Amino acid sequence: MELRVASLTLRLGTAARPAVLAVPVAPTGPDGASGTDGAGSDAPAAVVSGVPLPAGTGTVLATYLADVEHTGAAGAVDVLPRPGERPQQLIAVGVGDGAEADWRAAGAAVVRAATTRPAVTVAVPDGLTDTQFAGLAEGILLAGYRFSLAADDSGAPALSRVTIAADADRYGPALARAQAVAEATTLARDWVNTPSNHKSPDWLAGRIARAAEKHQVQVRIRDADRLAAEGFGGVLAVGAGSPRPPRLVELRWRPRGAQRHVVLVGKGITYDTGGIDIKPTGAMELMRKDMGGAGAVAAAVVGAAALRLPVRVTALLPLAENTVSGAAYRPGDVVRHYGGITSEIQNTDAEGRIVLADALAYAVRRLAPDVLVDLATLTGAQRVALGKKTAALYATDDELAAALLAAGDAAGEPMWRMPLPADYVEKVHASAVADLTNAPVPGEAGSVMAALFLREFTADHPRWAHLDMSAPAWSSSASGELPKGATGWGVRTLLRYLATQ
Repeated sequence: MELRVASLTLRLGTAARPAVLAVPVAPTGPDGASGTDGAGSDAPAAVVSGVPLPAGTGTVLATYLADVEHTGAAGAVDVLPRPGERPQQLIAVGVGDGAEADWRAAGAAVVRAATTRPAVTVAVPDGLTDTQFAGLAEGILLAGYRFSLAADDSGAPALSRVTIAADADRYGPALARAQAVAEATTLARDWVNTPSNHKSPDWLAGRIARAAEKHQVQVRIRDADRLAAEGFGGVLAVGAGSPRPPRLVELRWRPRGAQRHVVLVGKGITYDTGGIDIKPTGAMELMRKDMGGAGAVAAAVVGAAALRLPVRVTALLPLAENTVSGAAYRPGDVVRHYGGITSEIQNTDAEGRIVLADALAYAVRRLAPDVLVDLATLTGAQRVALGKKTAALYATDDELAAALLAAGDAAGEPMWRMPLPADYVEKVHASAVADLTNAPVPGEAGSVMAALFLREFTADHPRWAHLDMSAPAWSSSASGELPKGATGWGVRTLLRYLATQ
C-alpha cells in the first residue's frame, strides 16, 4: 500500500536490506526492560519490545544506546553511521510513553533526521495499535511537507520515500485515515503559504471549490453583486478598498442519514494592510496568513468528506482583501451587517470580526446549526496572552468547550479556554450611532473584546465557540510535525471533533 502527500511517499511493506533503518526506542523501566508504558530510569533507552531487526543489529544498537545515553524521550534522535554495513545508517528515535502524540513526534523526527537520504525504513512492533500507527504516519506525512516557489530547488530534501515495515492488511485503514488528515492539512498549508499577489478572494474561492468538488462537497460562491443583493455589508465594507472584490464561499457536506448539523465559519482575509489604519511594515509581512481560519475550515470539510464522516457540515468562508484606496472603508463609518445589526468602525484593522459577523448572522438565521464554531487569525492579543502555539477558545457551552479541548489535545493543537466577562459587554455597545463598535478599548483585552463582539451576531446560540488562532497558524521554524511557515492549525482538531459528532 502506497500513499503520497506533497513530495513524500509513505508506504507499508518490507525492505529486506534497507539502507537507512529507523528503530523506535523507549526509556527502560525499573527492571531494565524496555517498553512504552512510561516507566523511566537513569538507564539508557532500549529498543521497543517486539520490533523485528536485521541479524546483529540489535546488539550493535544496544551498545550504541548505552554510549550515547539516549533517553528514549518522544522525538529524541541519535544517528549511528555504519559505512560498509547494511543498514548503512541506524536512526534511534524515541517514542517516550508510547502515546499517540509520542509516535507522532517520532515519525516527524525520523523525517527530519533523514533529509539527506532518499529513503528510510521505519521498524515498528507487531502489537502497535491503530491509534499509535496513525500517530506515526501523521508525523511522517506532516513533517515531510514543504512549500517552495523557488526556480532553483537544489536545496530540497533528498528524502522522497518512507517505508513503515508493517502489514498492509492490518494497518491499511489506519494509514488511509492518516493520509486523509495529512492531505487536508496540506491543503490548508498550501492555501495559507500562497503569496497574496496570487491569492485574491476569487483565486482562493476557486481553489477551495476545486478541492471540495473532488469529494462531492457542494459549493456555492457569492460574488460582490450577490453579496450586495443579500445584504452582506460587512464583507463588502472590508473588501471595498481592493480592486479584487470579495467572495463568500459556502461548502456543504451532507451525507445520507446525518442528523447533527455543524456550521463552521472561517475568517478569510487574503491580505491585510490594516486598511486606512495601516499596519507598520513588520506587522504586514506575514498577512498572507490572515485567511488561516478559512483555510482550516475549508480543508476540514474536505477532510470530513474524504473520511466519509456521518455528520452534516456547512462551512462559510467570507473572503476579502483589506487594503487602501479612495474606496476603502474609514474609521467612523457605520456598516450594516447581514440581518441588520450595525457596527461603528473605530479601527479598520479590526476587520476580521466585521466579515465574520456577516457569516455568523447568516448561519443562525438561515442554516439552523446544532453547533456553530468559528476560527480566525483574529488578534495579536491572543499571542500576548497564550504564546505562539496555544489558541484561545471562547464558548457558550461547557460540553462543547470540553469536546474541542479534548480534540485539540489529541490532535496536538492545544488551546486554552478564555472567559466571556459580562462587565465588558457594555463596552462593545459603546457606539453613539450604531448598535456596536468594532474596537471599543484599544489595547485592553483585545481577544476577549473581539469574542464578545462576535457573540452579538450569534443570536445567543447555546452552542457557539470561537477559536482565536492567529499565532498558531504560522511557525517561524520547523518543529516536530510543523514546518516553517503555515501550520494548517485547526484542521486536525476539527476533524477529531467532527468524528465525535
